Amino acid sequence: MGTSIRWTARMRALLRRWRGAPLTWLIAGGFVLMLATAIGTALTVDRFRQNAIESGRDSLESAVRLLARHFDREFEDFAVLQKGIIAELESHGIESADVFRSEMGTLAMHELLRAKASGWSDVAGANVFDSGGILINSSRRWPVADVSITDRGYFNRLKNDPAAQEEVEVVPGRLGNGPAIVFARRVSGPRGEFLGIVTRAIAPDQLESFFASTGLGEESSIAMHHQNGQLLARIPHVETMIGQRFRKGTPEQMAVFERTFVTTQLASPIDGKDRIVASRLLTGEPLVVVATKSLDATLATWRTQTKFFVAVAVTSIALLVLTLFLIFRQVTRRLLLEKQRLDTAMNTMTQGLLMFDQDERLIVCNRRYIEMYRLSADIVKPGAHFRDVIQHRHDTGSFDGNVDAYCDGILGSADQTHSSIVETGDGRLIEIKNQPGAAGGWLATHDDVTERIRADERIAHMAHYDALTDLPNRVLMRSHLERRVAELAQGKPFAILYIDVDEFKGVNDSLGHEVGDELLRQVANRLRACVSGNDLVARLGGDEFAIVKAGTCDHAELTALADTILNTLRAPVNCKGQEIATDASIGIAIAPEHGDNLDDLLKCADLAMYAAKSEGRGTFRVFVSEYDAKARQRRQLELDLRQALARGEFEVHYQPLVDLAANVVTGCEALLRWRHPERGMVSPADFIPVAEDTGLIGEIGEWVLKQACNEAASWPGNIHIAVNVSPVQFRSRSLALKVAAALADSGLAPGRLELEITETVLIRDDEEALTILQQLRELGVRIALDDFGTGYSSLSYLHRFPFDKIKIDRSFISDIGEPEDSSPIVQAVVHMAAARHMATTAEGVETEAQREVLRQLGCSQMQGWLFSPAVPAAKLKQLLSAQAEAA
Repeated sequence: MGTSIRWTARMRALLRRWRGAPLTWLIAGGFVLMLATAIGTALTVDRFRQNAIESGRDSLESAVRLLARHFDREFEDFAVLQKGIIAELESHGIESADVFRSEMGTLAMHELLRAKASGWSDVAGANVFDSGGILINSSRRWPVADVSITDRGYFNRLKNDPAAQEEVEVVPGRLGNGPAIVFARRVSGPRGEFLGIVTRAIAPDQLESFFASTGLGEESSIAMHHQNGQLLARIPHVETMIGQRFRKGTPEQMAVFERTFVTTQLASPIDGKDRIVASRLLTGEPLVVVATKSLDATLATWRTQTKFFVAVAVTSIALLVLTLFLIFRQVTRRLLLEKQRLDTAMNTMTQGLLMFDQDERLIVCNRRYIEMYRLSADIVKPGAHFRDVIQHRHDTGSFDGNVDAYCDGILGSADQTHSSIVETGDGRLIEIKNQPGAAGGWLATHDDVTERIRADERIAHMAHYDALTDLPNRVLMRSHLERRVAELAQGKPFAILYIDVDEFKGVNDSLGHEVGDELLRQVANRLRACVSGNDLVARLGGDEFAIVKAGTCDHAELTALADTILNTLRAPVNCKGQEIATDASIGIAIAPEHGDNLDDLLKCADLAMYAAKSEGRGTFRVFVSEYDAKARQRRQLELDLRQALARGEFEVHYQPLVDLAANVVTGCEALLRWRHPERGMVSPADFIPVAEDTGLIGEIGEWVLKQACNEAASWPGNIHIAVNVSPVQFRSRSLALKVAAALADSGLAPGRLELEITETVLIRDDEEALTILQQLRELGVRIALDDFGTGYSSLSYLHRFPFDKIKIDRSFISDIGEPEDSSPIVQAVVHMAAARHMATTAEGVETEAQREVLRQLGCSQMQGWLFSPAVPAAKLKQLLSAQAEAA
């Protein structure tokens, strides 16, 4: 119910939320994301554009730096040659132009020039001109051609300006094909008079071939200009441009020829395109290296990237738009579906549902509420006032009370969660719950809780009462005892009687659970009849019961009650046609005599009950402090027992089995002994039950089996070994594997090993037990049924499994030879065993008379103190040796 209410409220809130802002926020968020995608793409594209331009600039800067360094070095060598020639000419001390012309125009001077210019593959070589501009000598040829350079600008500037020492100019070639870049230097007399010039020329295509090695790519150019703007060389080569002057235009364009190093972006004066420009002045010559690359070519890769990013952005935005559309459509469908579900859920709820807003107006009312109180849907509908709804209920008879007082009470606590249960005129119980709303108002549910309350009562009863006997269980008894303990301060004593049905397990296992359950119900009824109305009888579980006797601490009264209980329970009980005689063990603890703490009192009652069981059963014991000491001793015994095997404190002794006909030892039974370092020899009767209760008997029994097999392997081959197997070992279901391992490790023949079991191992699950016995038989070992005649159904097992031997319990042997002894029983067992080819062994033979009677009755073997008690292995070997010698 609570879950459906919360679900309905959540769905209403969900619809309110999704009808407004969230869809708007979803759409707005989508547009913001699209805008962010577009802006991010634009910023990325712009950043990549800047990176592309910067990369282009870096490439051009590297190119002009490389070229400038190269030509600085080349032209320095050039200048060294010219200066060397001029120095040679001026060293002659020529003072007039005529002398200069005559001395410089000789073959010897030609040879000198040719020697100095050797190794240079330029166009014009080194040439000497006189003051009139006439060629008077050359490194290229002799005699020289008739050449005049009076029309050259560089000649006139050097002739007319004494301060001018060097000129560089590109001129049409006269001594070769195409234009040449001329490097001219003035030759002056001792007093500065103009004597002539020495020129050196290089072809532009030589520079251009080196330019091409930089590999700047498409729409790139590299040029060398004179500082005055004259173009000396360029790639791509345009013949008509060589020699033109380009020092003009904007200050940014002029800066290329004026500043040492420039990197900028300009409109090219050559082709008009926007270009990235990098320039560098040479250090030794008035020359400028200029590299450019068009902005279009620089941004070619960027444009490809831009197309990719734009495509990704457009695709992303398209996918986002599609996603928003699908989400919007899905949400719209979901809202419609949820509204349908909400309406269906509200109108199929088992509770009536009302929801009011902060103005006390009805928002929601389901069909169940209308039907529950038989109201009119024309009045109880959205928009109706809360008081009008209650008034309508009053008018139709479904509300009994003061309308105004009820409404004021609800409205006064509308901000709090509260519930109440009211009863209608027809006897129905209605639970009304009011819960405050998140935005004011409240939610009210009306639910037919009559069956639920009854079910809760049944559940509460089941939680505190035993299902089988309908007695209070351990939980309810503890709660009852807590109240009794609290009343001790008021001088109100009480007693606890723990009652355990004796031998109930045997009844349950042998006659079935239905009979066992009926027996427990009969015991419960008889216990109820033994107490008064102020006393409590409880079933604690299994076959354990308890009685809390109020208002007494008198031992005589409690003793009388215990006797009454025992006598009542001892009367035969008819369970499913079976007459069963039962008995019980009772432990009594008295408060406050034995304590005023609940747990201590329960412990005392439990200890007293176990004392009654250990002292013969079918009786009662009142707690005494010695019981606690015994319990502590048992716990200490258990602790010591857990360490005894690891410490090597166990020993195996062997009691001979004597053939009654031949009076010789034919076998021995392995018996466990515990030599405690402080207690000495501990009786098996004391520690074997503890080992079985704790499960340690499994590990201990496996150790005994291995020890016995190893010892028996050293005996004569006709002597067998008998080993007891506990029910705990049997329940492990791995007994056959462990026996096989012990035989394999010791080398003992399987036929020499005899396993003794009691019928207890067969009672719990005889089919499983018989399967394990068959596995052991397949190993080749012998199986003996121990303590025959003391259980419930020994005879039935003799028909179901062919045992090799039956061991007759000592209780049937002790009185043989006396009047009315057990000889007939022993005789019957011997005959029955012989008919089934089974041997018989009598236990506890202590007198010659007993041995003689057993021999006459036809018993196969005997064991007992008459022949020998259980002895250590070394002593047994002496006995077997003596027997062998006597034979």
